Amino acid sequence: MATTDLPPFIQHLLQPEAYPHPAPEVQLVQTHISYVLLAGDFVYKFKKPVDFGFLNFTTLDKRQHFSQQELLLNQRLCPSIYLEQVTINEESGKLTLNGGGEPMEYGIKMKRMPEEMMMGNIIKRGELSTAMIDAIVAKLGPFYQQADGDQTIKEFGLAKSVSVNVLENFEQTEAFIGCEALSQEQFDTISTYARAFLDREELFNQRIAADKIRDCHGDLYSANICLADQVYIFDCIEFNERFRYCDVASDAAFLAMDLDFHNLSERSEHFIDKLTAASGDETMRGMLNFYKCYRAYVRGKIGLFTAHDPQVDDATKKSCLVQASRYFQLAAQYAQQ
Repeated sequence: MATTDLPPFIQHLLQPEAYPHPAPEVQLVQTHISYVLLAGDFVYKFKKPVDFGFLNFTTLDKRQHFSQQELLLNQRLCPSIYLEQVTINEESGKLTLNGGGEPMEYGIKMKRMPEEMMMGNIIKRGELSTAMIDAIVAKLGPFYQQADGDQTIKEFGLAKSVSVNVLENFEQTEAFIGCEALSQEQFDTISTYARAFLDREELFNQRIAADKIRDCHGDLYSANICLADQVYIFDCIEFNERFRYCDVASDAAFLAMDLDFHNLSERSEHFIDKLTAASGDETMRGMLNFYKCYRAYVRGKIGLFTAHDPQVDDATKKSCLVQASRYFQLAAQYAQQ
């Protein structure tokens, strides 16, 4: 994709001289909702002006608000990484980062973590150890224990509340049925299983009674974990509380599913064994297959959304469709267990 297809402020930030610090090479990474610029020792993240229903970044005020929320919420698990909110300013026709004039865009600035210690890269090298899994559990255990879980948050654990998220996924992917990533058979298998499980309201009520509905991370998988000098778990969901207010089983199922996705089922089982032992939460296991299926389907959906974003290049499009297909296959496997 040509850089001229990008917003002017992103084109500006692709130039090393746009930054007040050394940035000899600037790299742009795109998701379906964000522009992420890797610039020297720092990372700058800006939200795309998109509306997917479950998130809405279409106005400058919304992007300002959710950038601030992202900064604050992620300081719960990695305060040393999330540094400040930044602005793109325009004055006399010139764009500047944190400059004079009116803000025309808002984003956040983070410390750049070592790429080689990103969990995804560790997995690719075949180096993910049980000790690393134990360190993640040691970070998550206190986080879940201390996370907010008031009555308002508990309501999000009800079957009818969970169904909003689950059924929304099916509604948002119906138009893609028959594409190379999602077949009608897979869609029917997964949706039938999920609806049947959601009818078992007593299971969800038991989790609420056990005080397991908390203000969680919401996007807990290897792409958002760095295993450097300590465990950094970043990029939590800030744009919609109903994705973050959830059963800790749903949060944990995301990482367990991700390990399954990477053919690391033994590490996945070890993660759940250690987490349930640390928390004394054995009833989590009865919810895991359902939430794994849900999380795999979400990742498949996001792959479809990114692949159909007109701003992504052909290589990204192809890669996202391949991954989406694998996620939907995995979700179907959970549905059939």
